[in-house]
Amino acid sequence: MIRRNLLAGLCGLAGASVFGAGALRAQTADDISNLGDVWRAWKAAHLASTGRVIDRLQQNSSHSEGQGYGLLLAAVMGDARSFEQMETWTRVNLAIRADTLMAWRWLPDTPERVPDLNNASDGDLFRAWALMKAADAFGVAEYRDRAAAIVADLVASCIVARPDRIGMMLMLPAAQGFQTDEGFIYNPSYAMPLAMMDLANAFDAPELASAADGAVQLMRDLASGGVVPDWVLLTPSGPRAAEGFSFDAGYEAVRAPLYLVWSDMASHPAVARYAQAQANLPPGLAATVISRQSGGVLATDGAAGYNAVAALTACAASDQIGSRIPPFAPTDPYYPATLHLFALLAQMHAEPRCLPL
Repeated sequence: MIRRNLLAGLCGLAGASVFGAGALRAQTADDISNLGDVWRAWKAAHLASTGRVIDRLQQNSSHSEGQGYGLLLAAVMGDARSFEQMETWTRVNLAIRADTLMAWRWLPDTPERVPDLNNASDGDLFRAWALMKAADAFGVAEYRDRAAAIVADLVASCIVARPDRIGMMLMLPAAQGFQTDEGFIYNPSYAMPLAMMDLANAFDAPELASAADGAVQLMRDLASGGVVPDWVLLTPSGPRAAEGFSFDAGYEAVRAPLYLVWSDMASHPAVARYAQAQANLPPGLAATVISRQSGGVLATDGAAGYNAVAALTACAASDQIGSRIPPFAPTDPYYPATLHLFALLAQMHAEPRCLPL
């Protein structure tokens, strides 16, 4: 399931969460309309007419993450037609488990296109968030019902207690395969706090709210010792490296500071750690692999999407006005292109002072 080789004192349950209603600036119609050309370019590059989001660098595959991301973008952009195309393709090809969660990957050039029915919780999370938003945006009550069912199954299958913190919950990467004799393997970047809290509040799911709080606190704990890594093993004696999984901050972990900023948590130490690692790079390059041990940059990439995340976090972690978020690049691969759109949405939603210059 590794699909690429690539906040202050928050520890309470839902009732004690700092995710206040109305804490974030609402995106306006003008904000969204300004992204119209970018959205059309993203669709032209990464969305098939069938509604399949294509990750060309990963065997032209489609995965629950990509479908969830695409659905969220379509809902926010008010694109009902693209949303319905993606949701229909997703239901036919990935939402084929006994529950309402999705199989995590679909391969176009193999006899068995879905060889593994295991889910990926981040894809399910984003799909549920997208469906909830689409229900309101497009007036389709059925979308809200689907979102509620997904949330219920995520809670039932993927929410577990952190073994070293009594009462603290986290969201597993998948329903199967990540629990071990020592504890469980966890991916911090699968947790999108804003999405989790929106869904928890909409569907009365305190367990999901607790998992959002737990994720933010765990990232605080991890940031005390370095950048937040791609993967971590959680044991009764605390977090440590998981054998066979990256303990550096790589292509997975680039989402962690982005999601924190989007969730109005720019002061979180994980954002500062990421911004510090990016600080000495020349313009046009973003760190894509950062050593947890030393904080040194192990790999860089010139893709505009990675530079957009780096520029947003640098601005959010500072007192500056304006950011170096670059123009959208239609030639970027699916993953950095999608992160670029997310960075633009996060900037408008939570950091209006970081307007691209």
